[in-house]
Amino acid sequence: MEWEFTPEDVVKGRSGYGLAEFRRDLAEEVLQNIGGEDVGRFQRVYHLLYDLCYALATSKDFEAHLAAYAYDPPTVQFLREMQPLMENNVAMLGAILQRQIMDRVEAGMPLEAAVNDVAEWHRQTVAATDPVVN
Repeated sequence: MEWEFTPEDVVKGRSGYGLAEFRRDLAEEVLQNIGGEDVGRFQRVYHLLYDLCYALATSKDFEAHLAAYAYDPPTVQFLREMQPLMENNVAMLGAILQRQIMDRVEAGMPLEAAVNDVAEWHRQTVAATDPVVN
């Protein structure tokens, strides 16, 4: 994806781009690349790519992330091929999460609590929303 602002703009609060917008934009990107005729395929690809971005944005080791898919070699190959193409998305998602942490710290929350709170906020947000193909 491409934006008219940078991850630094998001971190510094110069852009109000957030998780909902990121998830919407990623869904649109996936839709443009694979189409929406097969909703199940769209959702599988979207979730694979979003999970990849989140894992890498939260500093999970790429190989450790792939280990969860060891039973499915085509998925591992797909993720290996997509990883370099997702670098900008990873940076932007990381900036969104960092801004959320900073907001909590600036409000007086200790850093560790802010990190945990953002992780829980992220979990709940993702669980409550899913891209829809029209």
